[in-house]
Amino acid sequence: MSSVTLGFLDARRGDTYGQLMNDSRHTLDLDLAVIGGGASGFFTALRYAEMAPGKRVAIFEKTSQFLQKVRISGGGRCNVTHACFDPGKLAKNYPRGGQELRAAFHHWQPSDTVGWFKRFGVELKTEPDGRMFPVSDSSATIIDCFLERARESRIPLFQNHGLTDIEPRADGGFSLRFENHPEPTTAWAVCIATGSLKDSPLLDRLRKLEQPIEPLVPSLFAFNVADPRITGLAGVSHPMVAIRREGARPARHGPLLITHRGFSGPAVLRLSAWEARAMAETNHRFPFVIDWLPELDMEGLKARFADIRQNQGAKLVKNTPIPPVPRRLWERIVVGCGIQDQMTWGQLSKTSTRQLVDGLKCARFEANGKTTNKDEFVTCGGIGRKTINFNTMESRITPGLYFTGECIDIDGITGGFNFQAAWTTAHLAASAIAGR
Repeated sequence: MSSVTLGFLDARRGDTYGQLMNDSRHTLDLDLAVIGGGASGFFTALRYAEMAPGKRVAIFEKTSQFLQKVRISGGGRCNVTHACFDPGKLAKNYPRGGQELRAAFHHWQPSDTVGWFKRFGVELKTEPDGRMFPVSDSSATIIDCFLERARESRIPLFQNHGLTDIEPRADGGFSLRFENHPEPTTAWAVCIATGSLKDSPLLDRLRKLEQPIEPLVPSLFAFNVADPRITGLAGVSHPMVAIRREGARPARHGPLLITHRGFSGPAVLRLSAWEARAMAETNHRFPFVIDWLPELDMEGLKARFADIRQNQGAKLVKNTPIPPVPRRLWERIVVGCGIQDQMTWGQLSKTSTRQLVDGLKCARFEANGKTTNKDEFVTCGGIGRKTINFNTMESRITPGLYFTGECIDIDGITGGFNFQAAWTTAHLAASAIAGR
């Protein structure tokens, strides 16, 4: 008889602790099976255990690592949520799902998230841009909190247990089969919390249940750009630009970072989120426009030029950057406009002035592909929102089947919004299942 390890797994070290159950002779019978050991999966299980003490809940993860995306989020600091406490304003940060989340945020929003973590000894801090991190600046703090809560709540954690089949039972609930677990598992409710469904083997199982799935394409990615204006400038950042896909409105604002491959930073990631589907249709090859000085309109910039010409006419154009454009980037922009190294502001012709204005206010670039930051990615698409009851996160197609987090066709811009959607949908699902 083969065996399965049912215990409490330390996702950082890979060892087990607590009481292990090694006998798989009997079918595992659960009140709730959570499929996916990431942020929304853990939070669903933990909230359910709080609201339904004594009920049987377990988490099943297909890989050997729990909470992997939590670990790498925010450069290893974990951007837990965002300090936006108005549901209406908060919902505007979601290119897909904002309408549904606006109502959901009245039941669980960032202030609730902050309060929950504080209750278990994790203090969060707010950075100037609104992002919220643990004061430790370490994702391990969040992981430790979740694992400790799982141990205290006696929630079994299964690693290397990918779901291979799910069948509704005639008497209610589901029959489940997992990799590395020879016997079937029964559960009265199932929560799919796998994160992105892109390339997931679960897609066939969900389609078998006639669950509609919106096309899956990347969101939150950097642009690959080869252009002499930025060659050799990797690491140079600009605090505020406006960027838009050519021919599209509106522009997205925020900091921008020049990389070895092209452009990244919050402004680029926001644009990639809002334009995810349109960019995917072009295979991520498209023209886009950057306004390097969005705080100045065309006339304001021309007036600034006139003031410099009058008061600093002897200065070289390439040596007189207009803040906050970085000096090295300014020099490249000037050269790109055909302005000679020794040209002064007093010598600048009307034609050169017009070219410089255009080079600063509507600089055109070509994206030739995308780059995601290791495993820290987000997918647009997933379980169709219209097929989910957003009061409970239950499928309208298959009763007893729930969805939370990124597997749904919901995604936010960068800044902690995707994690907040995970916490909110997990709370709604756990509350509904606990009340069954």
